[in-house]
Amino acid sequence: MQSGDLMIRAMDKNRRVRVLLARTTELAEEARRRQDSTPTSTAALGRVLTGAVMMGLDLKGEESLTLRVDGGGPAKVILAVAESDGSVRGYIGNPEVDLPEKRPGKLDVGGAVGIDGFLEVVRDMRIGMPFTGRVPLVSGEIAEDLAYYFTMSEQIPSLVSLGVLIERDRTVKAAGGLIIQAMPGVEDDLLARIEGNVFSADPISDLINNYNLPTILNLVFGETSYDVIDEKKVSFRCRCNLKKVLSVVSALEEEDINKALEDQGRLEVCCNFCSEIYCFTDKEVRLLRQVNHESN
Repeated sequence: MQSGDLMIRAMDKNRRVRVLLARTTELAEEARRRQDSTPTSTAALGRVLTGAVMMGLDLKGEESLTLRVDGGGPAKVILAVAESDGSVRGYIGNPEVDLPEKRPGKLDVGGAVGIDGFLEVVRDMRIGMPFTGRVPLVSGEIAEDLAYYFTMSEQIPSLVSLGVLIERDRTVKAAGGLIIQAMPGVEDDLLARIEGNVFSADPISDLINNYNLPTILNLVFGETSYDVIDEKKVSFRCRCNLKKVLSVVSALEEEDINKALEDQGRLEVCCNFCSEIYCFTDKEVRLLRQVNHESN
């Protein structure tokens, strides 16, 4: 396994095929650790995180991209938010769901996610209203659903492969993604050759586990000359902090706060993304109430 998560964008010399390749092993493991998720949930969340961070490669400044998947399955909602610096955060509604394997070594992500719902992408460019695209789920396996989104919502024919390889101890052994997109004017035979290289190769999680990214790129392009356009380090990083949590506490109903203080002797606020728990004593809550009252 290679160290350090990374995302690379490459194109053939004539700029007719775009390839995005990412190793996301460490960020997927960090998400698993924070969510304490089962193998099936880890695979589902890892695929969504990988897809989101790859789609966010073009983000700049304060722009962000949110990928939301809700198929009505036992995994519930899976959500990931990618930022321009290559960071991504996310959560799965039910990190405890774990289904029998579809076949040896093949986790049933589609069964956990379900197909009675939608995949939604929100691009917040900080200019006007965010752009929102939504498509019905095709399989719940995430990769096929993203490919359908690219084709239907962004009119970019795409091949998407996402994978998370799980160890026996439930940690993430390897994770990553591959997106191949046809640009206007692409020759059919060029696209067929590159797609053929992918179809004849091992699953993306096995490739990530066994090879470095340049080797995988060579495998994808085969005899086709290509250029690496750019690359970016990626990581799991939550943006929660005390200031944001205090604003959440300020918005809570007084009845709910009093009940928490009576039942637990303190108020606890847990971040959905990173599972960080912020605790407030009765004295701290009363002080916050006083400050809010004086400011109003």
